[in-house]
Amino acid sequence: MAGMEVKVVKCDDHGNVDMEDLKAKAEQYSDTLAAIMVTYPSTHGVFEETIEEICALIHSHGGQVYVDGANLNAMVGICKPGKFGADVSHLNLHKTFCIPHGGGGPGMGPIGVKRHLAPFLPSHPMVEGLNPYAHEGEPIGPVSAAPWGSASILPIVWAYIRMMGPKGLRQATEIAILNANYIAKRLEDHYPILYKGRNGTVAHECIVDCRAFKDSCGITVEDIAKRLVDYGFHAPTMSWPVPETMMIEPTESEAKRELDRFCDAMIQIRQEIRDVESGKSDRDINPLTDAPHTHHLLMTDPWPKPYSKEVAYFPLPATRDDKYWPPVARIDNVAGDRNLVCTCPPMEAYQEAAE
Repeated sequence: MAGMEVKVVKCDDHGNVDMEDLKAKAEQYSDTLAAIMVTYPSTHGVFEETIEEICALIHSHGGQVYVDGANLNAMVGICKPGKFGADVSHLNLHKTFCIPHGGGGPGMGPIGVKRHLAPFLPSHPMVEGLNPYAHEGEPIGPVSAAPWGSASILPIVWAYIRMMGPKGLRQATEIAILNANYIAKRLEDHYPILYKGRNGTVAHECIVDCRAFKDSCGITVEDIAKRLVDYGFHAPTMSWPVPETMMIEPTESEAKRELDRFCDAMIQIRQEIRDVESGKSDRDINPLTDAPHTHHLLMTDPWPKPYSKEVAYFPLPATRDDKYWPPVARIDNVAGDRNLVCTCPPMEAYQEAAE
Protein backbone atom coordinates (compact mmCIF):
# COMPACT_ATOMS: atom_id res chain seq x y z
CA MET A 1 0.00 0.00 0.00
CA ALA A 2 1.56 3.29 -1.18
CA GLY A 3 4.89 1.52 -1.38
CA MET A 4 4.75 0.43 2.25
CA GLU A 5 4.43 -3.00 3.80
CA VAL A 6 1.38 -3.64 6.00
CA LYS A 7 1.75 -5.51 9.29
CA VAL A 8 -1.35 -6.82 11.06
CA VAL A 9 -1.65 -6.36 14.82
CA LYS A 10 -3.47 -9.00 16.85
CA CYS A 11 -6.53 -8.34 18.99
CA ASP A 12 -7.22 -9.75 22.45
CA ASP A 13 -10.17 -11.92 23.50
CA HIS A 14 -12.35 -8.83 23.97
CA GLY A 15 -11.69 -7.39 20.53
CA ASN A 16 -9.23 -4.71 21.66
CA VAL A 17 -5.80 -4.09 20.17
CA ASP A 18 -3.36 -6.57 21.72
CA MET A 19 -0.97 -4.09 23.32
CA GLU A 20 1.79 -6.64 23.87
CA ASP A 21 1.75 -7.59 20.20
CA LEU A 22 1.67 -3.92 19.18
CA LYS A 23 4.62 -3.11 21.43
CA ALA A 24 6.59 -6.05 20.02
CA LYS A 25 5.92 -5.06 16.40
CA ALA A 26 6.61 -1.38 17.07
CA GLU A 27 9.98 -2.36 18.53
CA GLN A 28 10.71 -4.82 15.72
CA TYR A 29 10.01 -2.31 12.95
CA SER A 30 11.02 0.82 14.82
CA ASP A 31 13.50 1.96 12.17
CA THR A 32 10.90 1.85 9.38
CA LEU A 33 7.64 2.37 11.24
CA ALA A 34 5.62 4.95 9.29
CA ALA A 35 2.10 4.89 10.70
CA ILE A 36 -0.70 2.93 12.28
CA MET A 37 -4.36 2.95 11.34
CA VAL A 38 -6.81 2.30 14.16
CA THR A 39 -10.61 2.44 14.10
CA TYR A 40 -12.30 3.92 17.16
CA PRO A 41 -14.53 2.42 18.38
CA SER A 42 -13.23 -0.72 16.73
CA THR A 43 -15.16 -2.62 14.09
CA HIS A 44 -15.45 -5.34 16.73
CA GLY A 45 -17.94 -3.06 18.45
CA VAL A 46 -15.87 -2.06 21.48
CA PHE A 47 -14.25 1.17 22.63
CA GLU A 48 -10.45 0.89 22.58
CA GLU A 49 -9.61 1.88 26.15
CA THR A 50 -5.92 2.11 25.28
CA ILE A 51 -6.34 4.54 22.37
CA GLU A 52 -4.14 7.22 24.02
CA GLU A 53 -1.50 4.62 24.89
CA ILE A 54 -1.54 3.38 21.29
CA CYS A 55 -0.92 6.90 19.98
CA ALA A 56 1.90 7.55 22.44
CA LEU A 57 3.58 4.23 21.63
CA ILE A 58 3.60 4.84 17.87
CA HIS A 59 4.87 8.40 18.36
CA SER A 60 7.70 7.12 20.53
CA HIS A 61 8.90 5.09 17.54
CA GLY A 62 8.63 8.02 15.13
CA GLY A 63 5.37 6.95 13.51
CA GLN A 64 2.14 8.80 12.78
CA VAL A 65 -1.37 7.77 13.88
CA TYR A 66 -4.43 7.69 11.64
CA VAL A 67 -7.77 7.27 13.44
CA ASP A 68 -10.57 6.01 11.24
CA GLY A 69 -13.89 7.56 12.18
CA ALA A 70 -16.09 5.04 10.37
CA ASN A 71 -17.88 4.50 13.67
CA LEU A 72 -18.49 8.14 14.48
CA ASN A 73 -22.06 7.11 15.31
CA ALA A 74 -20.76 6.11 18.74
CA MET A 75 -18.68 9.25 19.32
CA VAL A 76 -20.56 12.46 18.52
CA GLY A 77 -21.13 14.48 21.66
CA ILE A 78 -19.30 12.08 23.99
CA CYS A 79 -15.77 11.74 22.52
CA LYS A 80 -13.15 14.19 21.26
CA PRO A 81 -11.04 12.53 18.55
CA GLY A 82 -8.63 15.45 18.67
CA LYS A 83 -7.72 14.53 22.26
CA PHE A 84 -6.78 10.92 21.50
CA GLY A 85 -3.34 11.94 20.28
CA ALA A 86 -3.78 10.97 16.62
CA ASP A 87 -2.14 12.93 13.81
CA VAL A 88 -4.92 12.32 11.28
CA SER A 89 -8.61 11.81 12.03
CA HIS A 90 -11.12 10.81 9.38
CA LEU A 91 -14.71 11.63 10.36
CA ASN A 92 -17.09 9.72 8.14
CA LEU A 93 -20.44 11.37 7.46
CA HIS A 94 -22.33 8.24 6.48
CA LYS A 95 -24.81 6.82 9.05
CA THR A 96 -24.02 9.46 11.66
CA PHE A 97 -25.05 12.49 9.63
CA CYS A 98 -27.88 11.23 7.39
CA ILE A 99 -25.65 10.11 4.53
CA PRO A 100 -26.23 6.62 3.01
CA HIS A 101 -23.76 3.86 3.63
CA GLY A 102 -22.21 1.32 1.29
CA GLY A 103 -23.93 0.89 -2.07
CA GLY A 104 -26.10 3.91 -1.41
CA GLY A 105 -23.02 6.06 -0.77
CA PRO A 106 -20.75 7.70 -1.36
CA GLY A 107 -19.17 7.44 2.05
CA MET A 108 -17.17 10.58 2.72
CA GLY A 109 -16.16 12.94 5.43
CA PRO A 110 -13.70 15.61 6.52
CA ILE A 111 -10.15 14.66 7.40
CA GLY A 112 -8.58 16.64 10.20
CA VAL A 113 -4.82 16.74 10.74
CA LYS A 114 -2.41 18.25 13.24
CA ARG A 115 -0.62 21.42 12.24
CA HIS A 116 2.58 19.67 11.15
CA LEU A 117 0.66 17.82 8.43
CA ALA A 118 -1.32 20.83 7.19
CA PRO A 119 1.15 21.57 4.34
CA PHE A 120 0.23 18.19 2.85
CA LEU A 121 -3.49 18.87 2.64
CA PRO A 122 -4.92 19.31 -0.87
CA SER A 123 -5.62 22.57 -2.60
CA HIS A 124 -7.53 23.40 -5.78
CA PRO A 125 -6.46 25.21 -8.97
CA MET A 126 -9.77 27.09 -9.17
CA VAL A 127 -9.69 28.41 -5.60
CA GLU A 128 -6.58 30.39 -4.74
CA GLY A 129 -5.35 29.97 -1.19
CA LEU A 130 -7.62 27.02 -0.38
CA ASN A 131 -4.81 25.59 1.73
CA PRO A 132 -3.03 28.52 3.37
CA TYR A 133 -0.50 26.11 4.89
CA ALA A 134 0.72 24.79 1.52
CA HIS A 135 4.44 24.02 1.67
CA GLU A 136 6.39 27.07 0.49
CA GLY A 137 3.37 28.17 -1.49
CA GLU A 138 3.42 24.99 -3.59
CA PRO A 139 0.12 23.16 -3.07
CA ILE A 140 -0.26 19.39 -3.26
CA GLY A 141 -3.10 19.66 -5.76
CA PRO A 142 -6.76 18.53 -5.69
CA VAL A 143 -8.01 15.10 -4.61
CA SER A 144 -11.60 15.74 -5.76
CA ALA A 145 -13.29 17.81 -8.42
CA ALA A 146 -15.07 20.01 -5.90
CA PRO A 147 -12.71 22.05 -3.68
CA TRP A 148 -14.61 21.37 -0.43
CA GLY A 149 -15.96 17.93 -1.23
CA SER A 150 -19.43 16.91 -2.39
CA ALA A 151 -21.72 19.91 -2.82
CA SER A 152 -24.74 17.59 -2.84
CA ILE A 153 -23.88 15.78 0.40
CA LEU A 154 -22.36 18.39 2.68
CA PRO A 155 -25.41 20.69 2.84
CA ILE A 156 -27.47 17.75 4.13
CA VAL A 157 -24.96 17.21 6.90
CA TRP A 158 -24.86 20.91 7.76
CA ALA A 159 -28.67 21.09 7.94
CA TYR A 160 -28.83 17.97 10.13
CA ILE A 161 -26.27 19.35 12.58
CA ARG A 162 -28.06 22.69 12.74
CA MET A 163 -31.45 21.13 13.35
CA MET A 164 -30.26 18.58 15.92
CA GLY A 165 -28.08 20.93 17.93
CA PRO A 166 -25.52 19.76 20.53
CA LYS A 167 -28.07 18.05 22.78
CA GLY A 168 -29.78 16.29 19.90
CA LEU A 169 -26.51 15.01 18.44
CA ARG A 170 -25.42 13.63 21.79
CA GLN A 171 -28.80 12.00 22.32
CA ALA A 172 -28.58 10.32 18.90
CA THR A 173 -25.21 8.84 19.89
CA GLU A 174 -26.53 7.63 23.22
CA ILE A 175 -29.55 5.97 21.60
CA ALA A 176 -27.35 4.32 18.95
CA ILE A 177 -25.23 2.76 21.72
CA LEU A 178 -28.33 1.86 23.73
CA ASN A 179 -29.96 0.17 20.73
CA ALA A 180 -26.88 -1.94 20.02
CA ASN A 181 -26.67 -3.05 23.63
CA TYR A 182 -30.40 -3.83 23.70
CA ILE A 183 -30.04 -6.14 20.70
CA ALA A 184 -26.92 -7.77 22.16
CA LYS A 185 -28.72 -8.40 25.45
CA ARG A 186 -31.82 -9.87 23.81
CA LEU A 187 -29.80 -12.20 21.58
CA GLU A 188 -27.03 -13.29 23.95
CA ASP A 189 -29.01 -16.31 25.25
CA HIS A 190 -29.46 -17.55 21.68
CA TYR A 191 -26.26 -16.55 19.88
CA PRO A 192 -22.76 -15.87 21.20
CA ILE A 193 -21.92 -12.15 21.14
CA LEU A 194 -18.33 -12.30 19.94
CA TYR A 195 -16.83 -9.22 21.62
CA LYS A 196 -17.79 -7.11 24.62
CA GLY A 197 -16.05 -4.47 26.71
CA ARG A 198 -14.87 -5.17 30.24
CA ASN A 199 -18.29 -4.14 31.58
CA GLY A 200 -20.08 -6.62 29.36
CA THR A 201 -21.35 -3.98 26.97
CA VAL A 202 -20.73 -3.09 23.32
CA ALA A 203 -20.36 0.22 21.52
CA HIS A 204 -22.73 1.03 18.64
CA GLU A 205 -22.69 -2.44 17.05
CA CYS A 206 -22.48 -6.07 18.11
CA ILE A 207 -21.15 -9.15 16.35
CA VAL A 208 -23.33 -12.27 16.46
CA ASP A 209 -21.22 -15.42 16.11
CA CYS A 210 -22.73 -18.01 13.73
CA ARG A 211 -19.59 -20.08 13.11
CA ALA A 212 -20.59 -23.09 15.23
CA PHE A 213 -23.75 -23.79 13.21
CA LYS A 214 -21.76 -24.83 10.16
CA ASP A 215 -20.24 -27.71 12.13
CA SER A 216 -23.34 -28.60 14.15
CA CYS A 217 -25.84 -28.77 11.29
CA GLY A 218 -24.42 -27.25 8.10
CA ILE A 219 -26.24 -23.92 8.46
CA THR A 220 -24.20 -20.91 7.32
CA VAL A 221 -24.48 -17.21 7.98
CA GLU A 222 -25.70 -16.84 4.39
CA ASP A 223 -28.60 -19.19 5.17
CA ILE A 224 -29.55 -16.98 8.12
CA ALA A 225 -29.29 -13.88 5.94
CA LYS A 226 -31.55 -15.36 3.27
CA ARG A 227 -34.06 -16.53 5.86
CA LEU A 228 -34.26 -13.03 7.32
CA VAL A 229 -35.73 -11.93 3.99
CA ASP A 230 -38.77 -14.15 4.70
CA TYR A 231 -39.19 -12.25 7.96
CA GLY A 232 -39.05 -8.94 6.12
CA PHE A 233 -35.46 -7.89 6.85
CA HIS A 234 -32.43 -7.07 4.78
CA ALA A 235 -29.60 -8.90 6.48
CA PRO A 236 -26.99 -7.02 8.52
CA THR A 237 -23.35 -7.04 7.44
CA MET A 238 -22.19 -10.62 6.88
CA SER A 239 -18.75 -12.11 7.54
CA TRP A 240 -17.16 -8.77 8.39
CA PRO A 241 -14.96 -8.22 10.24
CA VAL A 242 -15.06 -11.92 11.22
CA PRO A 243 -16.06 -14.68 8.75
CA GLU A 244 -19.40 -16.44 9.42
CA THR A 245 -20.67 -13.70 11.73
CA MET A 246 -23.25 -10.93 11.52
CA MET A 247 -22.36 -7.39 12.51
CA ILE A 248 -25.53 -5.66 13.67
CA GLU A 249 -25.48 -1.87 13.72
CA PRO A 250 -28.95 -0.50 14.49
CA THR A 251 -28.00 3.22 14.79
CA GLU A 252 -30.42 5.60 16.50
CA SER A 253 -32.97 5.41 13.71
CA GLU A 254 -35.10 2.45 14.74
CA ALA A 255 -37.92 2.43 17.29
CA LYS A 256 -37.94 -0.23 20.00
CA ARG A 257 -40.82 -2.07 18.31
CA GLU A 258 -38.67 -2.49 15.20
CA LEU A 259 -35.70 -3.68 17.24
CA ASP A 260 -37.99 -6.21 18.93
CA ARG A 261 -39.34 -7.37 15.57
CA PHE A 262 -35.79 -8.00 14.39
CA CYS A 263 -34.79 -9.76 17.61
CA ASP A 264 -37.94 -11.92 17.49
CA ALA A 265 -36.97 -12.96 13.96
CA MET A 266 -33.40 -13.83 14.97
CA ILE A 267 -34.62 -15.82 17.98
CA GLN A 268 -37.13 -17.75 15.85
CA ILE A 269 -34.41 -18.47 13.28
CA ARG A 270 -32.26 -19.83 16.10
CA GLN A 271 -35.10 -22.24 16.93
CA GLU A 272 -35.20 -23.29 13.28
CA ILE A 273 -31.47 -24.00 13.52
CA ARG A 274 -32.08 -26.10 16.64
CA ASP A 275 -34.65 -28.10 14.71
CA VAL A 276 -31.98 -28.92 12.12
CA GLU A 277 -29.44 -29.74 14.84
CA SER A 278 -31.88 -32.12 16.54
CA GLY A 279 -32.94 -33.82 13.32
CA LYS A 280 -36.50 -32.49 13.47
CA SER A 281 -35.84 -30.66 10.20
CA ASP A 282 -33.96 -32.12 7.24
CA ARG A 283 -30.32 -31.06 7.10
CA ASP A 284 -30.36 -30.33 3.35
CA ILE A 285 -33.93 -29.12 2.76
CA ASN A 286 -35.20 -26.83 5.50
CA PRO A 287 -36.60 -23.29 5.91
CA LEU A 288 -33.07 -21.84 6.08
CA THR A 289 -31.28 -23.60 3.24
CA ASP A 290 -34.24 -23.01 0.89
CA ALA A 291 -34.86 -19.38 1.87
CA PRO A 292 -36.08 -16.98 0.70
CA HIS A 293 -39.53 -18.26 -0.35
CA THR A 294 -41.24 -16.44 -3.23
CA HIS A 295 -44.93 -16.07 -4.10
CA HIS A 296 -44.27 -18.20 -7.19
CA LEU A 297 -43.39 -21.13 -4.95
CA LEU A 298 -46.51 -20.50 -2.86
CA MET A 299 -48.69 -21.24 -5.90
CA THR A 300 -46.92 -24.53 -6.62
CA ASP A 301 -49.18 -27.58 -6.34
CA PRO A 302 -48.35 -29.96 -4.84
CA TRP A 303 -46.23 -28.19 -2.23
CA PRO A 304 -42.67 -29.50 -2.76
CA LYS A 305 -41.14 -28.90 0.66
CA PRO A 306 -40.98 -31.20 3.71
CA TYR A 307 -42.07 -28.27 5.91
CA SER A 308 -45.39 -26.43 5.78
CA LYS A 309 -46.27 -23.28 3.86
CA GLU A 310 -46.98 -21.57 7.16
CA VAL A 311 -43.42 -22.25 8.35
CA ALA A 312 -42.03 -21.00 5.04
CA TYR A 313 -44.06 -17.80 4.72
CA PHE A 314 -45.51 -16.93 8.11
CA PRO A 315 -43.02 -18.10 10.77
CA LEU A 316 -44.16 -15.40 13.23
CA PRO A 317 -47.55 -13.73 13.75
CA ALA A 318 -46.06 -10.36 12.75
CA THR A 319 -45.39 -11.66 9.23
CA ARG A 320 -49.15 -12.11 8.73
CA ASP A 321 -49.79 -8.46 9.51
CA ASP A 322 -47.02 -7.07 7.33
CA LYS A 323 -45.61 -9.57 4.84
CA TYR A 324 -42.71 -8.87 2.50
CA TRP A 325 -42.74 -11.07 -0.60
CA PRO A 326 -39.24 -11.71 -1.99
CA PRO A 327 -39.26 -11.27 -5.80
CA VAL A 328 -36.55 -13.91 -6.35
CA ALA A 329 -35.49 -17.11 -4.62
CA ARG A 330 -31.97 -18.18 -3.63
CA ILE A 331 -29.28 -17.40 -6.16
CA ASP A 332 -25.75 -18.74 -6.41
CA ASN A 333 -23.71 -15.75 -5.27
CA VAL A 334 -20.33 -17.27 -6.11
CA ALA A 335 -21.39 -18.29 -9.62
CA GLY A 336 -22.67 -14.78 -10.22
CA ASP A 337 -19.41 -13.23 -9.06
CA ARG A 338 -17.37 -15.53 -11.28
CA ASN A 339 -19.53 -15.20 -14.39
CA LEU A 340 -20.17 -11.56 -15.03
CA VAL A 341 -22.69 -10.75 -17.74
CA CYS A 342 -22.20 -7.55 -19.73
CA THR A 343 -25.45 -5.74 -20.43
CA CYS A 344 -23.83 -3.25 -22.77
CA PRO A 345 -25.19 -3.07 -26.34
CA PRO A 346 -23.01 -4.83 -28.93
CA MET A 347 -20.59 -2.71 -30.95
CA GLU A 348 -22.85 -3.07 -34.00
CA ALA A 349 -25.53 -1.04 -32.20
CA TYR A 350 -23.17 1.90 -31.85
CA GLN A 351 -22.16 1.63 -35.49
CA GLU A 352 -25.77 1.64 -36.65
CA ALA A 353 -26.54 4.66 -34.49
CA ALA A 354 -23.62 6.55 -35.97
CA GLU A 355 -24.82 5.81 -39.49
